[in-house]
Amino acid sequence: MRYTVPQFIDVEDKILGPITVRQFVILIVAGLIMFIEYKLFDFAAFLLLAILTFAVGGTLAFFRVNGQPFHYFLLNLAQTMTKPRMRVWDKEFSDGELRGIMAVPPPPPVVARVHKEPLGSSKLSELSLVVNTGGVYNPEED
Repeated sequence: MRYTVPQFIDVEDKILGPITVRQFVILIVAGLIMFIEYKLFDFAAFLLLAILTFAVGGTLAFFRVNGQPFHYFLLNLAQTMTKPRMRVWDKEFSDGELRGIMAVPPPPPVVARVHKEPLGSSKLSELSLVVNTGGVYNPEED
């Protein structure tokens, strides 16, 4: 039986020419924000804010960093900034104590030998029958 394996699972679906659904939604939101800016502010402030909104929307929609969309880059940047940069090791032993502990050789591993009884000729013949019959012969049934 043959199955079709998807080849390009990392490629987003395109809806309008080369524009994907994610890019289209980002551009629509940027356009709505510019429309609200047009209604709320005078023309000089609107132009300044609209250029800024268009630049942010275009960057979020089309710019990629290391092959990932820009908003993933911003999320990773925020996570990196919130994590502590310096990690401090609160050691309980002094350097001399640690060197002393490391100098002691570990005990040799204990090797437990398992003693097995040698196979008798009857046991060996039973095993060969099981192998030869493909498991059909069961020695417990006799």
